[in-house]
Amino acid sequence: MFLSDLFLPPPFDAADALGPILGGGALPPTRPATLAGHGLRRDPGGVRVALAAAAGESVTGLLLTAAGDARARLDFAMAALGAVPVPVTVATGAGPAPAEAYLFADTVPEGQGVPAGEDRARLAEALVEVIGHYGRRTAADMPFLLHGIGIRALGRARGPHRSLPVVLGAAHTAADVESLSRDFAYAHYFGVEEHRLRHRRFDGTMSEVIGRGVFTSGDAVTVLPYDPRRDAVLMIEQFRAGPFARRDPRPWSLEPPAGRADRSEPPEETARREAHEEAGLDIGRVERIAAFYPSPGIMSEYITAFVGEADLGRAGGVYGLAEEHEDIRAIVVPLAEALAACASGEIDTAPLLLSLFWLDRHAERLRRAWL
Repeated sequence: MFLSDLFLPPPFDAADALGPILGGGALPPTRPATLAGHGLRRDPGGVRVALAAAAGESVTGLLLTAAGDARARLDFAMAALGAVPVPVTVATGAGPAPAEAYLFADTVPEGQGVPAGEDRARLAEALVEVIGHYGRRTAADMPFLLHGIGIRALGRARGPHRSLPVVLGAAHTAADVESLSRDFAYAHYFGVEEHRLRHRRFDGTMSEVIGRGVFTSGDAVTVLPYDPRRDAVLMIEQFRAGPFARRDPRPWSLEPPAGRADRSEPPEETARREAHEEAGLDIGRVERIAAFYPSPGIMSEYITAFVGEADLGRAGGVYGLAEEHEDIRAIVVPLAEALAACASGEIDTAPLLLSLFWLDRHAERLRRAWL
């Protein structure tokens, strides 16, 4: 039997977080309330946000009357974040009142404070996808899916802020697309969305309603380590499921160190972290090569590519995170040999091809600057 009142702390007392959970429309009745002996805790590198017992702290939020589907949706969304409803007593203008509040069920993150800026936008995007699985997944499924949801949410939070000059392209923008529906058809570490939409055509008219499937993986970062003294680069080799699924006779790929943008940090910091995880390297100065959609017809992935200064004198070996089942071979080759492998076709992954072609043009400049 549900208690009728729920205490919601920030940011869940605001429309950008509560609205997606409840599915839009008018919000249930609310009134201010304060919960003593508790504090807001969050995962600095993810989207988990909830309350935890904390002596000497208090949180001011809203007391919300929720029942039926609204209550079930709240329970589902908060379960995805790792929180469960617990009986509490809150202070209101009319005196103490019984309620329930969502507290972390097990591991409590160390971060504190209300998410703001990019972190808040990421949480709101994550809640949209979480509640997109309501009625199709069980609440017990959701914590396992949350890591991938958080990665995809970070990409969506960053997407609207991409600003580029428009010289060759038409002046169409996202405002020229009418979104009719979005279905989260598949979710695991990656996801698939099914969209129904209309968009403006080049003759100024609107298209018919069309369906488009999108493979969603979140954003990614690559870094090509370059040693200006040796004029050498480091690349990695690992098994890849994509070529395997295509029945490629050799499903191992040569690539630059790379990884998902899964934390609210600048892309260059992600590049440094991945170079250390995948090749044991500490990167010095970095230079941005480009940012691009590798296959915009079917994927939302957006890659930011860097070249990074590195001492490759003792580099190489086998690396990777055991918990991610990584088996990564790092190799160092002269830049000329890497370019020859591009010409022969041995290197056939787009991020490495793009990075090497860019470096071929800029290596002399980098040698002068970095030496």
